[in-house]
Amino acid sequence: MPRGPLSGHAAGRGLHVAPIEGVRVMEGNTSPATTLISSSVTEHDCCGGLGNIDLRQVARWEQRTRKLSRAFGSPHLACYSLGSVILLLNILRSHCFTQAMMSQPKMEGLDNHTTYFLGLALLGWGLVFVLSSFYALGFTGTFLGDYFGILKESRVTTFPFSVLDNPMYWGSTANYLGWALMHASPTGLLLTVLVAIVYIVALLYEEPFTADIYRQKATRLHKRS
Repeated sequence: MPRGPLSGHAAGRGLHVAPIEGVRVMEGNTSPATTLISSSVTEHDCCGGLGNIDLRQVARWEQRTRKLSRAFGSPHLACYSLGSVILLLNILRSHCFTQAMMSQPKMEGLDNHTTYFLGLALLGWGLVFVLSSFYALGFTGTFLGDYFGILKESRVTTFPFSVLDNPMYWGSTANYLGWALMHASPTGLLLTVLVAIVYIVALLYEEPFTADIYRQKATRLHKRS
């Protein structure tokens, strides 16, 4: 599960940063801007963050060379191995997201029951889309199986893909947004925006490739028939 402005003394420098109106520090935690920056970088060093793009390059390399499939003895085993790495990095990302929020101030304007329950609703909505996407795609469909030559009969169009394009990405974004609202965290909101931007960049890589491989498969099937 996914886990503001600053006040206090800048660590190691003795610099005082004045409190900002509407923002309060979580009790016992005062963190400098460098904490937010390092947390943001760490949080995105995995699937769904910048690391997602890096791992996608590994998958594209596999699609061109099939070296991972040969090394592991089968494309399915290679895909499961890469998918396991992605899954572990996702867990690390969620942990870092939470730690970044907990080490930063809350925003008073967000710290109320209405915002909390709005966040809870977004979290529930996001979980529905993430879990139903995984159920529809399966492990290999979720974790870059098409780059390993593991294709479904056709592109999935059942729920949740029937109501939303890329529901796993947007469901995950809703999870982070809901988690940030539940914690009244401006840091969480900032990181959620960064998550959404990185997902959009990832889709620029993914959408054309996915469309092309299924078009090629349809062409081959048409020629055989």
